[in-house]
Amino acid sequence: MKTKGLRTNKINIVTLGCSKNLVDSEVLFTQLKGNGMDVTHESKKDDANIVVINTCGFIDNAKEESVNTILRYVDAKEAGIVDKVYVTGCLSHRYKDELEVEIPTVDAWFGTNEMPRLLKTLRADYKHELVGERLLTTPAHFAYLKIAEGCDRPCSFCAIPLMRGVHVSRSINELVTEAKSLARRGTKELILIAQDLTYYGLDLYKKRNLADLIDQLADVEGIDWIRLQYAYPSGFPLDVLDVMRNRPNVCHYLDMPLQTGSTELLKLMRRGITREKTETLIHTIRDKVPDITLRTTLIVGHPGETDAMFQETYDFVERMRFDRMGVFTYSHEENTHSFSMPDDIDADVKQERADELMELQQGISQELNQQKVGQTYKALFDRKEGGYFIGRTEADSPEVDNEVLVPASQYVRLGDFANVRIDRAEEFDLYGTVV
Repeated sequence: MKTKGLRTNKINIVTLGCSKNLVDSEVLFTQLKGNGMDVTHESKKDDANIVVINTCGFIDNAKEESVNTILRYVDAKEAGIVDKVYVTGCLSHRYKDELEVEIPTVDAWFGTNEMPRLLKTLRADYKHELVGERLLTTPAHFAYLKIAEGCDRPCSFCAIPLMRGVHVSRSINELVTEAKSLARRGTKELILIAQDLTYYGLDLYKKRNLADLIDQLADVEGIDWIRLQYAYPSGFPLDVLDVMRNRPNVCHYLDMPLQTGSTELLKLMRRGITREKTETLIHTIRDKVPDITLRTTLIVGHPGETDAMFQETYDFVERMRFDRMGVFTYSHEENTHSFSMPDDIDADVKQERADELMELQQGISQELNQQKVGQTYKALFDRKEGGYFIGRTEADSPEVDNEVLVPASQYVRLGDFANVRIDRAEEFDLYGTVV
């Protein structure tokens, strides 16, 4: 029988949602460890008596997962397995008042910018000397580097500004210091993230300063790859491409969510760009960095999307032949501009459109991957699983992109690079031999 009060506190941090949330959890983890506390991240054991859930509130599925996770730990609390349940992150920030009423057994709710208050509740001090220091929850050889918080974009469908606030850039000096700290501890790949990378610097330096930041990060000894995720097409700073082309450790990779290929729908979405300007930008990017890998995400089923608009998007994907692509079905989010429009497209139609686009992309990916057979690529190996060492090329970000599989009989060191000749290609995976 458990006797409350006799055991030493142990804290388990549970992270839901995107890589930006993961960085927040790593910062919290670092602060708690710096206070000498016993803390784990997503422990598989039920041996922590305090649980901190870092939630996602982006779209319906993410909100449902967050609520279900909260309820799971509330049930564990009522069963006497845990003593305290605290909730932070985007869902908590956005729906705190409603959730306090609906789930009163949660001990406290915190917004996205309330880490000092959360630490105080956990009887820990916010240690300023730990700013820029991170204990990673990812494998040590790669780390996400969050270069800014919040977003100033007016996209009609997006609730992120409601949860994360306005865009706030971190200084170049602070980011370089953090990158050096990570490199000293074995990080070889930095994945730059923000709600919008391309807005970086406008608030601090009065100009788009992403190229300068990347150039200085590329000087950090030990960093072999720098990868860019979440670029915005409108106002894209083309000098980034010059740095990408000139610095060998900046990956020829760009994740740029485009959302749709219909100019009329881009206007409804308040994206500040047309399909024609988007295509011109893509051609410019490919002209400047011919071997670049372009990843995008699209939304189907936004209010007002007609069959003709969807066909425009389908044709756009067919023409542009993206290397990587994901598709979301539209989620009707309270207090966004789109919420004032009727959510007039049936869920089945949304899913059919998503499936059509992904079927098209599957064929494109198969063709592009087939061209890699017989070629040799540098790969960074993340893990061993099911008789294979599994890694990624410069063209692949963790969890969302292609993987390179090498039989476990060909030994490679996890966290290290190896040259791999591609022997076989599938739609989303490559199989090869170490050479």
